[in-house]
Amino acid sequence: MQELGRLDDLPLAYRESLDAQNLVPLWPSLRSVLPPGIPARRTRPTMWAYAALRPLLIQAGELTPIEKAERRVLVLANPGHGLEKMQASASIYLGMQLLQPGEWAPAHRHTPNAVRMIVEGEGAYTTVDGEKCPMSRGDLILTPTGLWHEHGHDGDQPVIWLDVLDLPLVYYTETSYAIEGKEQEITATRLERGYARGGIVPSPVFSRGSARRYPMLRYPWADARAALLSLAEASPDVEAVQVAYVNPETGSDCQNILGFSALMLRPGETLNLPARSPAMMFHLIEGGAEVAVEDKQFRLAAADTCCAPGYEPVTLKNLSQDAPAFLFVADESPLHKKLGVYEVRA
Repeated sequence: MQELGRLDDLPLAYRESLDAQNLVPLWPSLRSVLPPGIPARRTRPTMWAYAALRPLLIQAGELTPIEKAERRVLVLANPGHGLEKMQASASIYLGMQLLQPGEWAPAHRHTPNAVRMIVEGEGAYTTVDGEKCPMSRGDLILTPTGLWHEHGHDGDQPVIWLDVLDLPLVYYTETSYAIEGKEQEITATRLERGYARGGIVPSPVFSRGSARRYPMLRYPWADARAALLSLAEASPDVEAVQVAYVNPETGSDCQNILGFSALMLRPGETLNLPARSPAMMFHLIEGGAEVAVEDKQFRLAAADTCCAPGYEPVTLKNLSQDAPAFLFVADESPLHKKLGVYEVRA
């Protein structure tokens, strides 16, 4: 490949003239912004162990009352991006959030899309756009862009969940902001039950139909787990036992930027994922699994989380010969497909 000129090849007076006019020569930096063959990636394979994280999150609850925090979160930051950037990948933000009994995290709405994967505890809820969504382990709750949401806790034990947002991308495009609001009036609860069977949705024939852009906000883990087990039984030769979280009325991704799915590894199974352009995040709901990417091998116990950069093959292995393992997966596929840069490499 042709060697390009360097910035310091140019006379100082010429560089100063460029600076004065807010001009930058492209050729010295061309290879860094358009590297040959594969993108430059800051995202590193990284794991966050829940056993080490949880005590620090509980301590945060002791050190900082909810009134001083609004959202009591420890961010899962990827060192490749710099801890101050608070991002797990180029487009994914991860945070572990704590709500103690009796606490209320006030209502707000913001431009980034968010989902909540419930990690532990009972008795808490998220109210989204007037719908009260109970929070149980493994449930996925959407708080899409622009919708009011708040968190409350009527139970007696800590409730913890994993936040997944497209915040890095929205922040990069200078469109990230939040608006504070008052406590919502609850107008509905458990609307997801209307979509509890595949291929069946509430009919608009004799009604005005749903005016909601996001008709389903809560995806119970009991339903997703049952679907995975049924898929594994009905299709024993399927390569990957995986179900996607989608809009039940359109079949499209449940949110705009990031994609979400649940994956089951059969007892003793090893699954080799091809190198794809989007970065991925894996969160173990049940069982034990190993995630291998680049030169890293992460052994995940329940509630552990790890991320893998794009353009790298990933190997998933169930560590048990007797029981399945269940993982929650988030990736950047919807964004890459919208941009036309989605790629799978053999």
